[in-house]
Amino acid sequence: MLLAIDIGNTNISLGAYAGETLGPHWRLASHHDKTQDEYGALVLGLLRSAKISPADIKAIAMASVVPSLMGTFVEVCRHFLRCDPLVVDAKCKTGLNIRYDEPGQVGADRIVDAAAGYKMYGGPVCIIDFGTATTFDAVSADGDFLGGAIAPGIAVAAQALFDRTAKLPKVDLRWPPSPIGRNTTQSLQSGIMFGYVGLVEGIIARIKSELGPETKVIATGGLAEIIAKETNVITILAPWLTLDGLRIIHELNAGLAGVISHKPSA
Repeated sequence: MLLAIDIGNTNISLGAYAGETLGPHWRLASHHDKTQDEYGALVLGLLRSAKISPADIKAIAMASVVPSLMGTFVEVCRHFLRCDPLVVDAKCKTGLNIRYDEPGQVGADRIVDAAAGYKMYGGPVCIIDFGTATTFDAVSADGDFLGGAIAPGIAVAAQALFDRTAKLPKVDLRWPPSPIGRNTTQSLQSGIMFGYVGLVEGIIARIKSELGPETKVIATGGLAEIIAKETNVITILAPWLTLDGLRIIHELNAGLAGVISHKPSA
């Protein structure tokens, strides 16, 4: 069984795969101050709640945009699951041609999303990942990762507005009854939510002008479903696409990581 782990600034996603099938999966809040032991106990608890023994985990693929948590989770994998994880970066086999000016600067999450989007749906394709940042990743029909766009995430933008204003309240990220807000809360929700739909539609229109009108648009991430309901530019909703990408990249790089034969230290 493969355990896929995606470590982001806001959330950590984990999923167990038997072959190509995603089994139990979880989305957790990222806590940068948790220790190796705390995360280890949490991961073991999640696996046991799904009736998965640590011994069932034969391989682990991991992507991280948080350097401090990446080190923590590498040790969790080694100490608690007795596996050396495959840590994804631009040097891994991905099934893509990375055409970024500086391939080492591409976030692991973007590489994983692009690999999954192209492998599962073909190109040209654009993957939108709604996370702490909202990323747009463009892949050509020939499998060239061309780059994309990075914008502040919805929650980050809303928090910045609250932090930088004296009288505007913090609001829930939900759709108001109308684009014309009847009070301050609804006005803020309209600007944030409908404004984000406009951002998505505008960037996708510009990307399609280069990739072609037949470009498929995939949305993933924790807030993907919320935005997808209000726009017709998103053609595929795949909330766990990043985990699928980790599975795909692990298959391409089989043998680079695996089970640790010795017993971990106490």
